[in-house]
Amino acid sequence: MNLDIYRRWADREQGLARQVAAVVFGAAIFVVGIPLLLVTVLPSLDARIGLPRLRDGFINPVLALALMAPGLWLAGWSVATQLLWGKGTPVPVVPTRRLLRQGPYSLCRNPMVLGTAMSYLGIAAWRGFLSAAGATFLLVGALLAYVKCVEEKELELRFGQHYLDYKQRTPFLLPRLLTLFRSI
Repeated sequence: MNLDIYRRWADREQGLARQVAAVVFGAAIFVVGIPLLLVTVLPSLDARIGLPRLRDGFINPVLALALMAPGLWLAGWSVATQLLWGKGTPVPVVPTRRLLRQGPYSLCRNPMVLGTAMSYLGIAAWRGFLSAAGATFLLVGALLAYVKCVEEKELELRFGQHYLDYKQRTPFLLPRLLTLFRSI
């Protein structure tokens, strides 16, 4: 795979307006678009193919809150870290200028994906829709495939041995419990 375009994006000077536009674009997709899809379009799919709703009184909102609150916090913390420390955004056309190893990136290499997955699974639990949970797993699988096949190679090209050392020390997606408790 030719990663030259990612290198050009990373080498380009990024102004504040470009960063804001990238964050707004990403938020429109991941904060508004996908959650709307999960609660408006996919329920009709469940009804059409006859999937049962998984509703059990208080369990749905409790599980939803247990997933969504830390998921949103982790995803938001990740974006803020990219903006403030990394001098870039989660959107590949305005990538970070620095290798991030602090904040949520000290817990795992992909805290934004983890937080997003937790949030979307929280939405699926809240609404009780199996198709929303299935769509979340498909989306997260696609995001992780992109990270493994493209992003990790691009980060290695840009940051070299520093990234390889970080990659060796830091879990891919799920934080080690001891590391998690130290950060709280």
